[in-house]
Amino acid sequence: MKKLPIRPLPHSLHNHLSAPALLNQVRKDFEKIPDPRRYGQQFSLPDILMSGLAVFSLKHPSLLKFDEQRNEPRIRANLKSLYGVEKAPCDTQIREVLDRVNPAELRRPFIQINQRLYDQGLLEGFRYLGRFLISADGTGEFSSSQIHCTQCGERHHHNGQVSYYHQLLAAVIVHPDRKEVLPLFPEAITRQDGATKNDCEANASKRLFKEIREAFPDWPLRVVEDSLSANGPHIKLLKELNIGYIISVKPEGQDSLFAEVKNRVLNGQCEEFEVLGEDKILRGYRWINEIPLNKSHPDLLVNFLDYWEIREGKEYNFSWVTDIKLKANNVDLVMKGGRSRWHIENQVFNTLKNQDYEFEHNFGHGKLHLATVFTMLMMLAFLIDQVQQYGCAFFQAAHQRFHSRTSLWIKIKGLFTEFFIESWESLWRAIIYGHSGGILQPNTS
Repeated sequence: MKKLPIRPLPHSLHNHLSAPALLNQVRKDFEKIPDPRRYGQQFSLPDILMSGLAVFSLKHPSLLKFDEQRNEPRIRANLKSLYGVEKAPCDTQIREVLDRVNPAELRRPFIQINQRLYDQGLLEGFRYLGRFLISADGTGEFSSSQIHCTQCGERHHHNGQVSYYHQLLAAVIVHPDRKEVLPLFPEAITRQDGATKNDCEANASKRLFKEIREAFPDWPLRVVEDSLSANGPHIKLLKELNIGYIISVKPEGQDSLFAEVKNRVLNGQCEEFEVLGEDKILRGYRWINEIPLNKSHPDLLVNFLDYWEIREGKEYNFSWVTDIKLKANNVDLVMKGGRSRWHIENQVFNTLKNQDYEFEHNFGHGKLHLATVFTMLMMLAFLIDQVQQYGCAFFQAAHQRFHSRTSLWIKIKGLFTEFFIESWESLWRAIIYGHSGGILQPNTS
């Protein structure tokens, strides 16, 4: 492992941005969740939830792998010292209990963690154009032709087969110049109680943004979304919720908008300029303020931005509608804000699927809520990792020792398995500065 210069570390872990601070907050929030069981159990609900969170935090590939080692003294001790787990349940007990937990109850730690960062002024590094950009998009989390529950969506195929699925609408705070993203609570796209039709991303979006505004009533928010969201009802909802927007638009699907743009361009009712950057990329901007969204909503006026760049002889074009009044000195910033929508695909879904979070692995489906609960615990583990990557000097120094986060996860899991660990600080220092390993000697007693 290559030794790199390490900046001097603080004397102690951060009060809000470190693993113990974040996990303690999560534990407090879990303790407020009603236990779905009606009688006493060997394992408390907070211990079961924290054990599930530890599975994703430690990047175990399955509950079975977690269960194989949970009774070893080192594992029990480390679950207690690092995750506050007094008694770790087996994989079957985790599945049976968490299947009955209402996923909405798991929003609390997402809200509390992000609100504490906001209250402490620690989110200012994410403020952009005066607001916090929220990128929202959906992705599949489960699909099967056999396993299903009452909340599964259904796809009926031409050959008569039926496939069952769960999807998720994620929402994360993004910034064009930051690699980190901060997840807000996701919204499950599942069949709603009493519904006969599949849920959809549009309906989930209505629920999610109302819930986000209710959770963060004073936050200055702006969403960045794809062209499916460029419709009158959605933009009117955002206006009602006092949420700004930068939404991608395309000629296919927004015919009347682009026809009006073309008409105004021909009549000289637009502004534009081009600039050749030091990177030899030619960038162009054309904008029109206060233009009708479409014929169905002629009174709904939006601001339109068209952007193109020419590099290596090829032209790339992007367009958005926004609530921001466009000027020559802000169109580049708006463009970058609009393009940051891709952070949710690149920094969230790609990371969860390809960097040991095992997003596409079926940890358990259950009969009620298990698939969604597991996904929310995985997203919560991701939030804790991202907050540390954003602001924890110890995490950053440990990450610097490796070429990838995947290598860091392997190191953490190895130390967690083989050593008694007193605290997160001692774990980070052992990774950063090294540790005495000793010689492997079998126990012959």
